[in-house]
Amino acid sequence: MEPSTKKILVADDEPPVVQIIRANLELEGYQVVTAYDGVQALEKAKAEQPDLLILDIMMPRMDGFDVLDALKEDARTENLPVIMLTALNEIDHMDRAARKGSYCYLTKPFEPMELLMIVRRLLTALEEEQLTV
Repeated sequence: MEPSTKKILVADDEPPVVQIIRANLELEGYQVVTAYDGVQALEKAKAEQPDLLILDIMMPRMDGFDVLDALKEDARTENLPVIMLTALNEIDHMDRAARKGSYCYLTKPFEPMELLMIVRRLLTALEEEQLTV
């Protein structure tokens, strides 16, 4: 499947971070949907049915961990792959995110090209897994 057919939701309360991620993903041909707090992220995950969610932890109205919990409780979003992108770099946060089902944990500041590489690898791996099932 071509990148242009993949939709990625970027949820972060820092507009400059969202803009950097969005610009890089769009240059690669991905469709990008954005959210600036946890409630918006959850609503857009359900409405837009993205192929991947890039999620911050520290956001207003609902933090990223609560968003992960809510995603797992809804059949429409329970299998949505999530990359955590956050300033929290403690092992307990990383472990908590993994236990809640995130696929990857990347800390800020981050290299946009590293994030792109992770997105490509994850989407490719998920696509190959679906094709072999």
